[in-house]
This record gives sequence, structure tokens and C-alpha cells, in this order.
Amino acid sequence: MNAAIQRQILTLLARNDLLRLATIRADGWPQATTVTYANDGLTLYVMCSKTAQKARNIRNNPKVSLTVDREYKDWNRIKGLSMAAYAEIVRERDEIAHAVALLGRKFKEVAAMDEADLKEISLIKITPQVVSVLDYTKGFGHTDLVRLPRRRPTPARTARR
Repeated sequence: MNAAIQRQILTLLARNDLLRLATIRADGWPQATTVTYANDGLTLYVMCSKTAQKARNIRNNPKVSLTVDREYKDWNRIKGLSMAAYAEIVRERDEIAHAVALLGRKFKEVAAMDEADLKEISLIKITPQVVSVLDYTKGFGHTDLVRLPRRRPTPARTARR
């Protein structure tokens, strides 16, 4: 990936707070939900309840799709991201602390959580594989497609408990 596209992706991730995450339910139907996120480079972290359907879906199937964008009144100004990615429930204590710190810097609600609150959540790590960078300022429907090195979660991390 060239440096200009990478900067554009990171800028869009920094300027937005909402991510629409599509997971695959056990019955094969996709499920889309809106969540908040924080990122460390291209790696995204999402927090949800341990009992959330999206967490169960990811345990069964790590493939996800997502968008990051905002509402635009002028279609000629649309900029956003669409990604195909692998997701996994974070289990390693150090990575959990890292993800909580990232989310806490971005969202005061996470920063205010105590140990009891954190025991009730799951942290989802999302590793993009394909990124579509939408930039309609370059023409209606303009998209730059970026393929990233394959980094699939290990089966032990995505296996059902």
C-alpha cells in the first residue's frame, strides 16, 4: 500500500467514531450493527457485551465486513472506508489493556468503566484484509482498493468456548 493511501485511511479512521459491523449469524444471515471503535494503525478494536450477538457470531465465523463513514449532504464530498476483515475476541490480558486504553482515550464512557464493568464486556479485534477507500471528490463512486497481507486469526482465538 502506498503511503498516501495509508495516510488517507488513517485520517478517515481518526475523524470518525462510528463503524457499521456486519457479522454472520449461525443461521447464515448477515447481521449489521453500529458500534464505536478505536484503532491502532489499521487494527480496529470494538467493545460489546459478553452476551452480544455480534460476539457470538464472531466466535462462530471470524469473517466480517464493515464501513466507516459519516453522513454527507453533498454526495460529491463522500469519503469513507469499506473493509473485509477477520475479527476475533481478544483474550490476552496485555492486549485487552491496550484496547481499553485506546477506547478510553477516545470515549469518556470507557475511561469511566471500573473492573466490574470491564468483566462484562468482550473486546473485538478487527484485522482488515481488503480496504475500499471511497473518495467521491475524485469522481462519483471513486474507490481505491487496497489488499493487505493475509493475517487470519489463529483457530484457538476464534474457537467457541
